Amino acid sequence: MYSMFLSLPPQPAEAPNPLMSPMLFLLIIVVFYFFMIRPQMKRQKELRKYRDSLKKGDKIITTGGIYGKVSEVKDTYITVDIADGVTIKIDKSAVIMDMSDAAPRK
Repeated sequence: MYSMFLSLPPQPAEAPNPLMSPMLFLLIIVVFYFFMIRPQMKRQKELRKYRDSLKKGDKIITTGGIYGKVSEVKDTYITVDIADGVTIKIDKSAVIMDMSDAAPRK
């Protein structure tokens, strides 16, 4: 039984299609764009829009996990009341939409 397979002549290998390698590479790039890059860009755009729309009285969360209420909005920073008589000034980029935007714990 084994001698029959060993006695067969080797089959010639087919030449690989020269277009398949670049097409596969292009497909991988397209998949990365639609599943990773595009959603991240959309999320950043929503966050920027949220930060620009902040107004007095809005409740916010900072990247450091501080909860507060906006008392004043300027171009690059906001003033936040975090307790009775306690006010802090933070950069607008430190405001997140919800806790899913914060860095995950390790």
